[in-house]
Amino acid sequence: MNLNLSIIIPVYNRPNEIDELLESLTQQDFSDDFEVLIVEDGSTVKSETIVEKYTSKLNLKYFFKENSGAGASRNFGMQHANGNYFIILDSDVIVPKQYLAEVKKALELNFTDAFGGPDAAHQSFTSLQKAINYSMTAVLTTGGIRGKKKAVGKFQPRSFNLGLSQIAFNKTKGFADLKVGEDIDLTFRLWENGFETQLIEKAFVYHKRRSTIQQFFKQTFAFGTARPHLNKRYPETAKLTYWFPSLFIIGFDVSVIAAFFGYWQFIAFYGFYFAILFLDSLFQNKNLVVAFLSISTSFTQHLGYGLGFLESKFLKKK
Repeated sequence: MNLNLSIIIPVYNRPNEIDELLESLTQQDFSDDFEVLIVEDGSTVKSETIVEKYTSKLNLKYFFKENSGAGASRNFGMQHANGNYFIILDSDVIVPKQYLAEVKKALELNFTDAFGGPDAAHQSFTSLQKAINYSMTAVLTTGGIRGKKKAVGKFQPRSFNLGLSQIAFNKTKGFADLKVGEDIDLTFRLWENGFETQLIEKAFVYHKRRSTIQQFFKQTFAFGTARPHLNKRYPETAKLTYWFPSLFIIGFDVSVIAAFFGYWQFIAFYGFYFAILFLDSLFQNKNLVVAFLSISTSFTQHLGYGLGFLESKFLKKK
């Protein structure tokens, strides 16, 4: 297949992020033509002035539309793109200079109608951003489902760094009208329609998450609430592992209570887990502050996802 790439970027009130992302796209070590579509999703703080800076450097199109959410904005971009293969990026990523070359190389070697790439932390990121990145990507916290080569189970691309052929988009109609989990929903529908997905490990992006601990909790809580709905919609994809964060939090609460009565062996298990997590983060990030913060962000991740999953499973109306 002769690849003609279109990069789709939805944005909502984040002109500074778009500036960094577009600048990184101008630095690509890539000789083929590609287009970039910025889809402004009803922002009150527009990116149009920033986009104008790059019109002479990139084949750039800017659209402003009423607010409808990221999924619908991605669909809008793909509907207005000229390429035959779409790359979806979040506005809070920075693209390494080899990114497009790695995508092309991988698809020419093993073409699939969809792909996903990992996220990484740039050296310029704050310690908290690096810790959150660790918690979101580590095998010890997520099983590596967001881009580790030795991930548990079949790889499910995520919308911050996702590729989709025009043929697959036309068949599936793109992202569903979901606020959370729309990328996983798309993956399941791709599989149902016979399309293959793959992880392109070298096509990583620097994901500059704009999170505080409170925002990270809110985000992971939303992820947790989405999973039971996806399990109900696609029961054949449900796995016991999706219960692990909830069981982790319940077990932690029980262990704390048991410790008050002198049974320390249960809480010691959690202490051992966090010690291993600390060492793993220290090995990966080479930074004591990031390693310590990784304990907090990983607990926050388990807590948010676990509580969100339980609320959606047992308390929300179906």
